[in-house]
Amino acid sequence: MKNAEIARLFAEIAQLLEIKGENVFRVRAYERAAQNLESLAEDVARVATRGELSSIPGIGKGLAAHITEYLETGRIAELDTLRAELPRGLLEVLAVRGVGPKTAKLLHEHLGIDSVDKLEQAVASGDILRVPGMRATGEVTTIEVAGSARRRRETVGDLDILVTCRDPKRVIDRFVGLPVVQTVLAHGDTKASIECRADARAAPLQVDLRVVAPEAYGAALQYFTGSKDHNVRLREIAQKQGLKISEYGVFSERTGKRVGGATEAQVYEAVGLPWIPPELRENAGEIEAALGGRLPHLVAAEHIRGDLHAHTDWSDGRLPLERLVAESEARGYEYIIVSDHSRSSTVAGGLTPEELREQITRIRALQAKHRIRILAGSECDILADGRMDFPDDLLAELDVVLAAVHSRFTQPRAEMTARIVRALSHPCVDILVHPTGRLIGARDPYDVDLDQVFAVAKEHDKAVEINASWQRLDLKDTHARRAAEMGVRIAISTDAHDLPQLDGMALGIATARRAWITPAQVVNALPLKKLLAWTRAHRR
Repeated sequence: MKNAEIARLFAEIAQLLEIKGENVFRVRAYERAAQNLESLAEDVARVATRGELSSIPGIGKGLAAHITEYLETGRIAELDTLRAELPRGLLEVLAVRGVGPKTAKLLHEHLGIDSVDKLEQAVASGDILRVPGMRATGEVTTIEVAGSARRRRETVGDLDILVTCRDPKRVIDRFVGLPVVQTVLAHGDTKASIECRADARAAPLQVDLRVVAPEAYGAALQYFTGSKDHNVRLREIAQKQGLKISEYGVFSERTGKRVGGATEAQVYEAVGLPWIPPELRENAGEIEAALGGRLPHLVAAEHIRGDLHAHTDWSDGRLPLERLVAESEARGYEYIIVSDHSRSSTVAGGLTPEELREQITRIRALQAKHRIRILAGSECDILADGRMDFPDDLLAELDVVLAAVHSRFTQPRAEMTARIVRALSHPCVDILVHPTGRLIGARDPYDVDLDQVFAVAKEHDKAVEINASWQRLDLKDTHARRAAEMGVRIAISTDAHDLPQLDGMALGIATARRAWITPAQVVNALPLKKLLAWTRAHRR
């Protein structure tokens, strides 16, 4: 199916048109078409063969012609023209998190920024503050996102932002006047609420800004981070000690004197507790662990030595093999896996055994040019009866084998469980990836006995994945915590199909932290020699 490819190209056209300042309705037309193609269940080529492209919502005569052109030639002339008109490096700038088409246009117009290198130089020199919309206002001294976003919940309903500054009114006025603001819900002297959209397709998001005094900043951050249940328990402990905790500080109930609140650490210290990481603040045993000195040393970005799930353009990825390796090396990783799909994933352009062997040869040849270790792998389908999609002798040639369910999601619970258990029992399988198959807000997890899956993974010393894709986050935090409690190894991987997705590791780490997971439990926190020793051990 070419649906995803064409959707990606339409999305790129929309970005380039927006940079050029083209009509907003034309830009939105390409964005809607990209979205509708991504969600189209049928192969767009079949729809084109029937002459029914105009039946797809958002696809008019012009866009239908582009689709036909791409299906026949593999190119879209308009996109080629746009790429030629704009500096190629702008596409790399757009890949930087937080830089959209409007910002990229401003950076190019005012500073001539047309590459990531130039962007980094502008940030380091402070020149970026000369760009309209990026100037410092109100002398903000501290800023932090609070609420469920700071606790790194998988979905959030709104955003809470706290700042300290010298000129609250100026900051508040600037906030409600931002270009993304659609509706101003409240506008006071020290707080404001707005609704905004990231783009035309997104639902409105409420963002609340609060300006607080420096001496109360820590107390406000703790209060507005939550969760509500965590805060209730903390205040119960404070009350027993004759203290009162509020968003304004920690106070003695007897004298009314402030005893802390400038930092979060002061708030917790006032009641005899160590600082508790935000990801743990769900009243799920963290207070008791803190009281008993048993808070875990959580995994963090600096512990991750490599990415154990990534795709190239050999299957459904968008990065050439060489680019994936170079970008991973630039991130300081010790190793990176190439794990394209297996032959049964035809929708994802899965590799045949012959193609996989050719890829292994390419990987071994490329290794001589790089410091980073390139691991040959496969995201190999678990077939309906639990057999693997590639023969054993081919799996044995790989450094790491990922096992995945990509079909028959509605199998009864017993069949699905037996299917996955059989795969985990295979000596060449190392990691079960996206173990429940869910897509957040789009597809429910399949029915499987995870306790039985985790028990078998523990028995055979296999790992289960926290898939860091924002669409999956699978395993979810509660399931990952259960797996870790049962002694199962955890892999935190991006499932990257494109360059920006390599940065998704942060979401996987956040989920692992919410699951109380330590570096010792994470396989890709192992140095290369220990990682490979682990995979070879169960193969023997």
